[in-house]
Amino acid sequence: MIEKDTVKLLRECDAGVKMGISSINDVMDYVGNRKFRDTLDTCCVEHKKIDREITELLDRYGDDGKDPSPMAKGMSWLKTNVMLSVNDSDSTVADLMTDGCNMGVKSLNKYMNKYKAADEVSKDIAKRLTNLEEKLAVDIRGYL
Repeated sequence: MIEKDTVKLLRECDAGVKMGISSINDVMDYVGNRKFRDTLDTCCVEHKKIDREITELLDRYGDDGKDPSPMAKGMSWLKTNVMLSVNDSDSTVADLMTDGCNMGVKSLNKYMNKYKAADEVSKDIAKRLTNLEEKLAVDIRGYL
């Protein structure tokens, strides 16, 4: 049971971290404030570090990981592009990113509760990813 829950939690973290990286990349061209851009860039770098850790662990289990669902990715892309076409301000970007962070935190917590038998390494990754999302939401509040 531990191995199954571990792989399942890592797969959900994999999808979440990929969604985070994609979302940051989708909005980066719209960010005007240099400090805001740096905050997003730093967060993206941290997401990529966690992504590499997840990939290494999943490789050990012989698993290819998980991409974000096409529906979630499509809805995120649509919302981002519609909102930014109406108002491409830093405030809009901060609003979109805050919503994304909140959804990520909610999902990760749901999966940590669902896959309680996962090993401590995968739980730690999920917690670090959650903390990263929470920190970004706090760091960008000033741009809302």
